[in-house]
Amino acid sequence: MIPKENVFGEFVREKRLALHQEDKNYSLRKVAMRIQVEPSYLSKVERGEQPPPSEAKIVLLAEDLGEDKDVLLALSGKVSSDIQEVIRKRPALFAQLIRDLKDMPDNAVLRIIREVRDGNW
Repeated sequence: MIPKENVFGEFVREKRLALHQEDKNYSLRKVAMRIQVEPSYLSKVERGEQPPPSEAKIVLLAEDLGEDKDVLLALSGKVSSDIQEVIRKRPALFAQLIRDLKDMPDNAVLRIIREVRDGNW
């Protein structure tokens, strides 16, 4: 079942068309070729007639469009497999962390990330 809102496809199409204005290598056909899908499939994804592709194809698409892979995965309703593995090791703890962080402002979340990364805990 394809979601009524085509956030992923619309985002990809807008980004690809913006790049295409500056560089003709971002035609639907050329992008599809680089990520190894049929142009008709990519067109259907952009229009919301097909669900987003696999994680691997989304990662290739993100690299091709110069976007963050985690952003494209999130727009597609997916989470990268490496993050899923981290969550599976301590699901209750990470679920609580994410719920607690959801309403925090970005600067507070970034401060927590820096503290964890720098070992200041």
